[in-house]
Amino acid sequence: MSKNEQPIIVGLDIGTTKVVAIAGRKNEFGKVDILGFGRADSAGVSHGVVMNIEQCIRSIEQAMERCLLSNPNLQLKEVYVGIAGQHIKSLQTRGDRVRTNSDNEISQEDIDMLVRDQNKTYIPAGDQIIDIVPQDFTVDSTPDVLDPIGMSGVKIGANFHIITGDRNAIRNIKRCVDKSGLTTRDLVLQPLASAAAVMNDEDLEAGVAIVDIGGGTTDLAVYYDGILKHTAVIPYAGVNITNDIRNGLGVLRAQAEQMKVQFGTALADEANANAYITIPGLRGLPPKEISVKNLAHIIQARMQEILDYVMYHLKQIDMDKRLCGGIILTGGGAQLKHITQLTEFVTGMGARIGYPNEHLAGGHADALMNPMYSTCIGLILRGYYDYESGKMRFAREGGNMIHITEEELKPFIEENEVAKMEVSAPPVAEKTTEEVAEINQEKSRKRNENVKKLFDGLKGKFMKLFEDVEDQEIQ
Repeated sequence: MSKNEQPIIVGLDIGTTKVVAIAGRKNEFGKVDILGFGRADSAGVSHGVVMNIEQCIRSIEQAMERCLLSNPNLQLKEVYVGIAGQHIKSLQTRGDRVRTNSDNEISQEDIDMLVRDQNKTYIPAGDQIIDIVPQDFTVDSTPDVLDPIGMSGVKIGANFHIITGDRNAIRNIKRCVDKSGLTTRDLVLQPLASAAAVMNDEDLEAGVAIVDIGGGTTDLAVYYDGILKHTAVIPYAGVNITNDIRNGLGVLRAQAEQMKVQFGTALADEANANAYITIPGLRGLPPKEISVKNLAHIIQARMQEILDYVMYHLKQIDMDKRLCGGIILTGGGAQLKHITQLTEFVTGMGARIGYPNEHLAGGHADALMNPMYSTCIGLILRGYYDYESGKMRFAREGGNMIHITEEELKPFIEENEVAKMEVSAPPVAEKTTEEVAEINQEKSRKRNENVKKLFDGLKGKFMKLFEDVEDQEIQ
């Protein structure tokens, strides 16, 4: 990669019904050019949680192989992976930090240290922090600061949205990716990725709810005044609709899925009461005729339940009447006919379908302009955000990524400088054996303190490495 050329970022969306891998690179206009695309049917995943490691690995490998077949020149090793599932939870916290160098302006390093402090937030045993999202900052007595970098102040604080998930569920996803010969660069909550792909600045300002109706889960992200206010994962989605059709009409799962896609509508009033679908009979049984109206009633009942959950979450945060931008529907479930009309009827808010073309360069196949690929394209955008912000340097250890900042490395840098000075210093009078022993003991004590500081700052991150090593030993 040349100096001026942007890196290739790969998004990997491991869903309940499909696994998608998309490789993209930003062009000179800031839009993403799609360089590779691969899709495979998902196996071993239920409601966003890995249930069968081997099946999931095969699905990932198939998607990556097809992505490479679409562009043989690609070399794909690192991926951004989307995560969802009913184990995902979120909480609001508040953090403050008093600056020691208050004469200097607030820098990105101050923000990073404030964010890093939130890793000490209490979360239930067995859970793990996935993402820490700053909302609005406070500098001294000035509230609602969106970007404090460059300002002066003694005390800096912020409200944070912390996203957590079950540690074992997260490790299982990472294990599947690792065994597929890939490295997980970062795990990103799927509704945040989808939101990045379908939103623009106007949506962010007006206030919107992104509802990503996937195969196994419906993901919700709420933005207001340019700030992420809430995230949630609802454990009902397309698979539940298919199962309802299968049980309600007495057909096979594949037949139920095909009827949903081909003839399904989310609004029963819009279905043709005189239209029927003929299903072949099993083992000599006569064909079965199914009313399109009955099919629509089954779909509407489940979709209405999902939208009721969305409204429940919006009411919990007092956002059910304040979102001027309304609801943006995306994901595979957003392709249902009349889904926007049902959403407006249930929620009382405006609704539209969100397509992931806000940040894509023109000239791509129409197949990618599909709401089901919002998450994957959003993962590529998240990768570019990390690359362009340049907040942290990466240190590799056993194939895992640890984020280490200059502040955390400072004790070692200072110790190295002292060592250099000692080597170049002029000779002095020889010390007694007791004095030498005392000096060495003091140096050892300082070194141990520095090591302890670094490990305290990275405790959670190194714990993940040790857990991964234990996993490999067990296997």
